Amino acid sequence: MRMGSAAAVLAFVALCPGPAGAEDLKAFRLTIDGKAVDIDAGESAHVTLPDGKQVEVKLDKNDFATFSGDSFSFNHPSGISVTKTDLGENITQYLMASALGTIVVVQEYGKMNPVSLNQLMLQEMKKESVKAGAKLTQQPTTRKLADGKELTGITAEVKTRTDTAYFEIVGYGLADQGLLFITRVAGEDAATEKPLIDKFWQSLKLKM
Repeated sequence: MRMGSAAAVLAFVALCPGPAGAEDLKAFRLTIDGKAVDIDAGESAHVTLPDGKQVEVKLDKNDFATFSGDSFSFNHPSGISVTKTDLGENITQYLMASALGTIVVVQEYGKMNPVSLNQLMLQEMKKESVKAGAKLTQQPTTRKLADGKELTGITAEVKTRTDTAYFEIVGYGLADQGLLFITRVAGEDAATEKPLIDKFWQSLKLKM
């Protein structure tokens, strides 16, 4: 196994979104004809233009935004951020995590085809659950994107006495590059989080 492959798996397992800072600052600065005003999404503000005219402006956030990596793009709720981490060995990881703990991960490989890493990734992700007595059920899967490209991999259910988690790990690769996609959702949140997961897969586009 390549060192880069192991590093990618371990980095994914260890990575958790950090707490946001609690600063009393506006998220955006809107500039109109040279006049700037700090404003948050959903707020209205009055701006006095250079000619003395006062206008009301309002900033609204779209429900969804598009995130693009070097070789892919997808739509996500605009209220959820996507973080980028350089794992080294020409591997870049993108993480999207909802408030309920649903996770979508994209790993971008610049020097290898990662499709064969499905099982390795699953083994690392379920390690702690297995120690707690979890039962694993898995099966091969194929997911076809809107443009016709097919991703291959596995789906899995990891079930303990009190909790269930669902995983999907699929990949797409060429000779010396590729992408690995991982989703994880808790069983109790599966129905609530389905629109988030569905939007990801429906909008996912590959640039390779």
